[in-house]
Amino acid sequence: MDKPTHLIEFETMLLGRHLQPSAPRSRRGGGHLDRSAYTLLSRIRMEGPMSIGQLSEAFGLDASTLNRQTAAMLRAGLVERIPDPDGGIARKFRITGAGEHSLDAERAENISGLERVMADWSPDEVRDFAAYLKRLNSDIEALDGRPWPRP
Repeated sequence: MDKPTHLIEFETMLLGRHLQPSAPRSRRGGGHLDRSAYTLLSRIRMEGPMSIGQLSEAFGLDASTLNRQTAAMLRAGLVERIPDPDGGIARKFRITGAGEHSLDAERAENISGLERVMADWSPDEVRDFAAYLKRLNSDIEALDGRPWPRP
């Protein structure tokens, strides 16, 4: 690892492993959303109801993959299919109350875990790290042409 980018690649791989919502529950103490549901629900919450086509464009995934993922979320009661509120032909997926509750609970657990890990960090260190992560993600999104909406 003779270049800083090599170390960044390695550390982001580990970060993904540590923070992944689908990590084993015995280690994380609960929760029930897998990574795809967590990510899809987060996007639908930010954007509002979305069709398979819109999800495909937003995530760069094919429709068959999204059909499997949304079908699992429908069965779990996390989303519901609704007519397009704008009058379009395609039906859209809207997050349900149960989906909102599950997403909020999972996010709270993730934030609590981060706060435990960063308990000895100064507020400036936490703020700087958050800014660098945002910049890294924003630059990746800009190259990919798929910006993620932010609050």
